[in-house]
Formats: sequence, structure tokens, C-alpha cells
Amino acid sequence: MLLPLAALLAACGGPAAQQRPPAKVEGAAPTAPGDFYPLAVGNEWTYRDESPGLKQPGVTRTVRILERTKDGYFRDSDRGELRADPDCLHDRSRRLLCAPFVQGTAWTSVVSVSSTEKYEIAGVGETVATPAGTFDGCVRVRAHNRAAPGAELVLETAYAPGIGPVRIETFVLTAGRAVPQFRAVLEKVKLQGR
Repeated sequence: MLLPLAALLAACGGPAAQQRPPAKVEGAAPTAPGDFYPLAVGNEWTYRDESPGLKQPGVTRTVRILERTKDGYFRDSDRGELRADPDCLHDRSRRLLCAPFVQGTAWTSVVSVSSTEKYEIAGVGETVATPAGTFDGCVRVRAHNRAAPGAELVLETAYAPGIGPVRIETFVLTAGRAVPQFRAVLEKVKLQGR
């Protein structure tokens, strides 16, 4: 699997205080991966599942940062762990978002002997509309992994400055055709700090 979506879309959480983030982040342009994913204990993101073929559309899932580990990772409510270093945002196995934030920037993550994920910045300065608001200046990361002979799994995550992931989508590419598998959009966010 590319990126454990559980790290971003954790087990259902309790109700969060609704907070509408600003549509635009004022100030300097983001220069570090942490600028696109504010990691702090208490921060939480609620996503609405808009996957194709859902029997119950609109189901929400919340991920909340519960603690900071001794080695600097932020553990979430589904045991996912993230850390933002000056060059990359990463979990324990993979680099998820790396600078510089220029379209075409590419990197790889070896997650096992038989699995290497290829990442690239597929878009910069994008505007993404979600139920939580419209976010400008987003960076879209595309990750590829061979799913089976003749098929490739693609994950696209749009990160908004000062907010975090605002849209997460997966597709299976087979015979030159992209088949949507999963789509989640930010419904609300609660940020305690950085």
C-alpha cells in the first residue's frame, strides 16, 4: 500500500469543535514541509469520504494528534506517526512531502524489499475547494506503486499551507485508464498550535 491512509484518516473520533480555517494564509510563502502540515498535540482533521460507490456517502473520519514521541514523531489516533524535518515530511517508512516545492520535484521511498514508492510534486499553487473552505497555494503530491502486474496504484494528496491535507484520492491505473478508488476531502480542522 502506498501511504497508510489510516495515518491521515484515522479511526472515527469524537466530535470536534468546528473551526473554519482562513481561505488564504497570509505571510511568507511556505518553504518547509512543516508549513504544509502543522503537527502539534491536539490538532485534528475531519475528512468526508466521497469515494465512488459508497453505500453511505458523507461518512466522516477524524484523525487527532495524541502525543509526541521521544524521537520527535507525532502519533495520531490511529497509531500513525509523522515528523516534519527541514527537507521532508515523513512517517516511519516513507517521505511524503519533500522540498523544494516545485512541480516535477521527485523522490522515492523504499518501504520493503519488494516495494519502492515513487513520489513527485504534481502541482503547486493550486486552489482546492472542500467543505472546510477553499484553500489557495496548495501543493499536490502524486505517489505511484506497482499494485499488480499491469496495474499501478496512485495516491494524490493536496496539502494546504498552514492546514495540512485537504484532499486525498487514490486511483488504479490499468491499461491506460485511471479507475477512482478512494476520495476524502477536509470537512473541518481544529488546530491547537504548531
